[in-house]
Amino acid sequence: MRIAVYPGGFDPVTNGHLDLVTRTARLFDKVIVAVVKGRGKDPMFDWEERIELFKTAVADMPSVEVQGFSGLTVDYARAQGAIALVRGIRAVSDFEAEFSMALMNRRMAPEIESVYLMTNKDFLYVSASRIREVSRLGYDVAGLVPANVRTAIRQKLGLD
Repeated sequence: MRIAVYPGGFDPVTNGHLDLVTRTARLFDKVIVAVVKGRGKDPMFDWEERIELFKTAVADMPSVEVQGFSGLTVDYARAQGAIALVRGIRAVSDFEAEFSMALMNRRMAPEIESVYLMTNKDFLYVSASRIREVSRLGYDVAGLVPANVRTAIRQKLGLD
């Protein structure tokens, strides 16, 4: 079985993240969305909330699993039997950061490939940090995040 791990903070999960998961699920037998614990700045949702929000968002995708983890991503991926780490790239700036991360990951776990998918053009400007920012300023992020995440954001901010 070909397993891919898609790691990230996902605070919150966006439609760009879901697009990447959907496309990754076509390439691998199993996709594990790995929600990292405690690396985010100015979090909107705690770790358990982020895991649950992503689980709900992918509930209709049988080959996708959502788990939380802490520590080195390559150690987690190795323990899951993964052959690949999947990441999205929106712009050249993403490439620069991801390139050095891929080289370090290859050094630590040469048996795990880094796979990069270009972001769908509809989501080039969507990032979790931007969603947090505009939501806190009162913008309704419908269409940019899954419906369950929009509801959770509005509740968290006292907008509903």
